[in-house]
Parts: sequence; structure tokens; C-alpha cells
Amino acid sequence: MNFLDRISLSGLRAHGYHGVLPAEREQGQEFIADAVLWLDTSAAAAADDLSRTVDYGALAGRLAEIISGEPVALIETLAQRLATACLADARVTHAEITVHKPDAPVGVPVTDISVTIRRSRT
Repeated sequence: MNFLDRISLSGLRAHGYHGVLPAEREQGQEFIADAVLWLDTSAAAAADDLSRTVDYGALAGRLAEIISGEPVALIETLAQRLATACLADARVTHAEITVHKPDAPVGVPVTDISVTIRRSRT
């Protein structure tokens, strides 16, 4: 049986201007993202070669750029953009993205608001 391996990136923090309220677009806030990628890392492990797997340092930088980049109204949209970036690497077959918005202005105290999506290569 052939199983896929997982690479997890947790707690990536970046400042972004996402939201539906004008204040969110003007002041921005911190967003936190988690990404889990499924892929076969056996070739990379056998050769001890970074070029045969996902460079999680480069990936973290790309995801931070997306969070800090063009604003969107919904964190669902932001999560989709992050998933698309993860799946841009042909070795990644599935990606799960969670976007946390701990300072979401929802009118009552909350510890966190988050959206989790799962996408697969089609």
C-alpha cells in the first residue's frame, strides 16, 4: 500500500487587510495560517535532496506574501488562494489550509475565528 506523507506548516503569521468592514481594510490585522500538504517524500528522503520535496521555507514566504497582498472580503477566499499556491507544486496532491482571524470584529469576545478548506489536485 502506498501512503502519502505530510508536511505541516503551523502558525504562519502575517498582517493583512482582509474583511468586509471598512476598518478591516484600512487598519488591517494579523492573520494566522496553517497548511498541511500531502505528497510522497520518499525520493527526497532517499537522496537527502531538498529539490525533490517542497521547500517549506520558500512556501512560508509565498503564503505570507498572499496574506499580506491583495485584500479579499472573506477568509474563505484567502484560504482558497493559499491552497492554490500549495497545489502549484506538482508533487503536492492534497492541501488543507486553515486561516485564523483571531481579532475578527464579531461583536462578542472570541478566541479565534477560523476557516479550514481541503483541496486536491484535479
